[in-house]
Amino acid sequence: MTVDEIHGEPIDDPFRRLENAEDPETEAWSVEQDARFAAARDGWADRGEWSAGLEKLFRVGSVSTPWWRGDRAFSTRRDPGQDHAVLLVTEPSGEERVLVDPGAVDPTGKTVLDAWSPSKEGDLLAYALSESGTEWATIRVLDVTTGDIVDGPIGRTRHPSIAWLPGGRSFYYPRYLTTDESDEERWLRQRLYRHELGHDPESDELVFGDGLPRATNLGVSTSDDGRWLTVSAFRGTDARNDVWLGVPGDGMMTPVSLGEDAISQPYFDSRGDLWLLTNLDAPRWRLCRWVDGERREVLPEDPEAVLVDAEVLADEGLIVAVRSRHAVSEVSVHDLDEGREVRRLDLPGPGTVTTLTRRRTGTEVWVGWTDFTTPAYVLHADVVTGRSEVYARPPGAPDTAVTTRQVVYRSYDGTPVHMFVISPADAEDPAPRPTILYGYGGFNISITPGYSASIQAWVARGGVYAVANLRGGSEEGEEWHRAGMREHKQNVFDDFAAASDWLVDQGVTTREQLGIRGGSNGGLLVGAAVTQHPSKWSAAVCSAPLLDMLRYERFGLGEYWNGEYGTVADPDEFRWLRAYSPYHHVRPGTAYPAVLFTVFEGDTRVDTMHARKMCALLQRDTAGPAPILIRREVGVGHSTRAVSRDVELAADELSFLSNYLRAADRASA
Repeated sequence: MTVDEIHGEPIDDPFRRLENAEDPETEAWSVEQDARFAAARDGWADRGEWSAGLEKLFRVGSVSTPWWRGDRAFSTRRDPGQDHAVLLVTEPSGEERVLVDPGAVDPTGKTVLDAWSPSKEGDLLAYALSESGTEWATIRVLDVTTGDIVDGPIGRTRHPSIAWLPGGRSFYYPRYLTTDESDEERWLRQRLYRHELGHDPESDELVFGDGLPRATNLGVSTSDDGRWLTVSAFRGTDARNDVWLGVPGDGMMTPVSLGEDAISQPYFDSRGDLWLLTNLDAPRWRLCRWVDGERREVLPEDPEAVLVDAEVLADEGLIVAVRSRHAVSEVSVHDLDEGREVRRLDLPGPGTVTTLTRRRTGTEVWVGWTDFTTPAYVLHADVVTGRSEVYARPPGAPDTAVTTRQVVYRSYDGTPVHMFVISPADAEDPAPRPTILYGYGGFNISITPGYSASIQAWVARGGVYAVANLRGGSEEGEEWHRAGMREHKQNVFDDFAAASDWLVDQGVTTREQLGIRGGSNGGLLVGAAVTQHPSKWSAAVCSAPLLDMLRYERFGLGEYWNGEYGTVADPDEFRWLRAYSPYHHVRPGTAYPAVLFTVFEGDTRVDTMHARKMCALLQRDTAGPAPILIRREVGVGHSTRAVSRDVELAADELSFLSNYLRAADRASA
């Protein structure tokens, strides 16, 4: 057993040997675990039914709002038979053509479209593809009229921000200094470059970034007239950023927001004026205009709703704002000068506005909308008349009848927390039902209503699915986020446990019928839930999780996240992490619930070592009969994947939960 001493405290690490995925001993352990998982899955009698049901629900397809450049509209669409969405252009004549089809590039489904950006005139398109889940992306440029690739490849990027200058001869983009797998800092050093089409990328002009801290992420935008350039810099995922404004080509950058404990998102309107969507002195955000080197507030903070997006219609004298009130979206139209609300746009119901786009001029907007039962579709609205109509729907539609209600419960410290509860619409039996509780609670991410094939499938078979809006997210603004990060991380776990108490106390479910599910930071949540309250749930799915919080900074993108979690290098922050790190709170002789870890060998964000070590430790120390399993998948990573892969993953997870929640229920009878 390895024992480290950290700030004077001995820390046991019994499965350190499993950190290296390429070590023969680790590979042998993984092969053994593959066999264990396969044997368990063979005993799940309804696995095939889950797969068939999910196949239909995942295959509804998808559509996106159009992004206008000139008279051309760029959008994505996925038909039911496709594994990935394709990128389309719609000409002024109405002719529609495919520009980028990841499935045609790679029939194995392992190549994904990570980013794309049309030129200002709409005649060129820069796009980035990555392979096997690594998120190392390569940029190419194609001629929109002919479809021919005219520039690239440009490597060493990851979900790159791409900002064109007028004329289509050059664009700005961030790039890493190396992709050398032997370089442990390959993810930590990013710079901003200007690329001239036809030139060798290695000769691209370094524009910005020298001297910035490690693990800095850069974003870039340019005004439509090419007069201005903005650069936004986040250190990792910190809840603050810096913004600079410059003139392309002169090398001078003027600070707009520097050293502030806040986030400011820069926007240019059609006239080239700079706007800032910011939470400076406004935890629920406000919109300001940048005038003569100062912020001038136009849309003030709403005391109850979070401002999440805005489109400035400068020539029309209007602003379209999207706010989220307790995780439910609303859209309002305001006077440009005073911010006075002039009307609301009707939405189909309580749900989420996913995107808001518009032409460079005019009063039309396109609104992406979804809820828990409805695949995202696009509305076309006129902000002056208020009239709207359906612009595009996905090709398929689910037929599950569900009821969604939003409830409020109290966390352990008395804080009110909102939660969505989705159940069968035609349920006549009020008896408790098998229930999945889902949460995330971190990184300023809001968990809002959105179509989920997994939710539809679970409810269609008689279950209940609950989604808790935990602290750590952005559902109630930046204060809500900060109440669940760093030294306050335990609040997230308490909110989750209190949600389970409410579900049981209200008769929605029982402890024997209750399972939990979460991924990434939500996997950390599930790991903490299992170790802190093993008797509150009977089964848990823990996907791509962080679990060893004393070594997380050493792997994947871990160093990017110490603004959210804290760093072991600091004695006080070490104690925060030590207090809840799931791997360090497994107790021998405890009867743990059934646990399924799901991991992806191409994951460059959260290293699979977390799940391996935790799985081995739980298998060694649990005193209960419930299985501890790990499911690993190769050729995919942390994020976007082929739909066929989504189907099989969800089928395994829901079949696991269904099997062990039913088994627990029978055992308690």
